[in-house]
Amino acid sequence: MLNAIKHNFLGHSPDWYKLTIIIFLAINPLCYWLTDGFTTGWLLILEFIFTLAMALKCYPLQPGGLLAIEAIALGMASTNTVKEEVFHNFPVILLLMFMVAGIFFMKDLLLFVFTKILLSIRSKALLSFLFCFAAAILSAFLDALTVTAVIISVSVGFYSVYHKVASGKKVSHSHDHSHDHDVLDLHREDLENFRSFLRSLLMHGAVGTALGGVCTTVGEPQNLLIAGMAEWNFVEFFLKMAPISLPVLVSGLCTCILLEKLKWFGYGDPLAENVRTILQEFDYEQTAKRTKRDIAKLGVQALTALVLVLALAFHVAEVGLIGLMIIVLQTAFNGVTDEHALGKAFEEALPFTALLVVFFAIVAVIHEQHLFQPIIAAVLALEESKQPAMFFIVNGVLSMISDNVFVATVYIGQVHEALTAGRISREQFDMLAVAINTGTNLPSVATPNGQAAFLFLLTSAIAPLIRLSYGTMVFMAIPYTIVLSSVGLVAISTWAF
Repeated sequence: MLNAIKHNFLGHSPDWYKLTIIIFLAINPLCYWLTDGFTTGWLLILEFIFTLAMALKCYPLQPGGLLAIEAIALGMASTNTVKEEVFHNFPVILLLMFMVAGIFFMKDLLLFVFTKILLSIRSKALLSFLFCFAAAILSAFLDALTVTAVIISVSVGFYSVYHKVASGKKVSHSHDHSHDHDVLDLHREDLENFRSFLRSLLMHGAVGTALGGVCTTVGEPQNLLIAGMAEWNFVEFFLKMAPISLPVLVSGLCTCILLEKLKWFGYGDPLAENVRTILQEFDYEQTAKRTKRDIAKLGVQALTALVLVLALAFHVAEVGLIGLMIIVLQTAFNGVTDEHALGKAFEEALPFTALLVVFFAIVAVIHEQHLFQPIIAAVLALEESKQPAMFFIVNGVLSMISDNVFVATVYIGQVHEALTAGRISREQFDMLAVAINTGTNLPSVATPNGQAAFLFLLTSAIAPLIRLSYGTMVFMAIPYTIVLSSVGLVAISTWAF
């Protein structure tokens, strides 16, 4: 029986990984009883980050969930605090539940459009630039998670088409593209090249969501909170951020091109001609067999895409509710009425939604144990001229290891309290608000747990297919982290003076 329990615990994960999680669960109570909640809280954060880093060994929901349950059982956070964190971030949960599923029903249109772009542009540098730039523009007016869902959907479409043909099957055949058992030997090298090609495009796109997301009130969840505290409207927010966000945008796009030209940090692999030929043949085949019903479906998807953009741009409702509307429109007018067909659309997002709730439980521990409080007090004790740059650095570092939304929420709340109490001036508050927003949005590209969009990419269906691990994402993000953080820090220091 013990042997059976051992095999069942965390399933097919390696034995060393299972043992590591057991050790974590054993030392946390000892640390809590021998020291205090503050020390154990930081230990818990490091352990949770480990589960994220090993996402390809075991999905983080299970080991991370065990750590969160234990922390709550030890009294490091109350269930009420967890509930408050979940409710506070409920718009993000709604977004994941419905918007990602809405994008699923748009996959035919997305694959059609992006296939045309991919096949018409042979320059990998130009293609990467367009992915990064388009992601930045869309994120500025929509939101980073929605844009990431689009990029993931397109990449899965490309990968599944090529993997099926590389396995000796026709496009019309059913196929499991999660395994390479059937891949023909002559296609294996091209498959690895294609994986590298898709990894770089996805990373460029993910960084693009950060470049655009920092610019406007709707780009990231914390932006709206900061704008509300500062009483800035959409235009005011953009203008306040522009001295930092625009130089960073330009430098980020230049970095994208340089990485492709220099082929550093895993970038630069072009689309192999064999892969291009297969995708072209797929495009020709799809065009030849496209019926009037298929064209009508594409038309409906195009119209709902327009409705989506307008609804998000004018903020007619919460993003998640707009996603639900998109699901209803597309399924109603495209004949998707079967319950099981609807269920497939939610397979991608719901595991990540559950993981995000676990993450909020860890955030509740951070909140109740006041893990960031000493840092906030130390920064506010500095002279005013040094505070903006230091806020940028501190927010950036904490966002890398925690969550940028939570870090921004804590810091803007503390700064607003200082303004209300008369400890800082309105001008100083504005500078610190800009530093908090840019600090949580830019350096946080360093790790997948820094931003929800990056974490979503890491735990998505495409990540294991193209071998995009936590370590790979961190490695590929290094040049962007250095450039975005350096330019942002220089800009905030210059602007502050």
